[in-house]
Amino acid sequence: MVRVETVLDSWKTIRNDTVLAVEEFPAAEMGYKVTPDCLSFGELARHILEAGHGLTGMLLAGIDNFQTPEFRDQVKQNGFGLPAEADAAALAQALRSSMEQRAAEFAARPAEFFSDMITRFDGARVTRLEMLQFIKEHELTHRAQMFVSMRLNGITPATTRRRQAAQKK
Repeated sequence: MVRVETVLDSWKTIRNDTVLAVEEFPAAEMGYKVTPDCLSFGELARHILEAGHGLTGMLLAGIDNFQTPEFRDQVKQNGFGLPAEADAAALAQALRSSMEQRAAEFAARPAEFFSDMITRFDGARVTRLEMLQFIKEHELTHRAQMFVSMRLNGITPATTRRRQAAQKK
């Protein structure tokens, strides 16, 4: 059985590496796109922030049906609301603040909160903990896209640097 603390700790690690990616990528290059039809590096980071904060906000608000016509509006209403003109430093800080806030809010919930069933936006019936895991995996996917942008710009992501440092020991 997966424990809530394990999911939150893992997500905090993923988010920290997302923040590091934003801090290490040149601020002037936040508009960099791998291909013209992809989100830019900055758009990916903002999407991680707003989708993660919005979806978790819906979970915390007790919304149990994400498969409604209002879904996108609800995500937006529960989002972080970072101003469009925010720079890379503000985006990194918002990512950090969002994680701290949501982790504390989830940690304060009783165990039974996480076993309640909800309907995901695709119609799947999942527990709140399974949805939280899904949100974490969503971030992990987009963080990987950000890492590709970093690599294409000659920047080694923190996860690789840590692995390389461990191999030298």
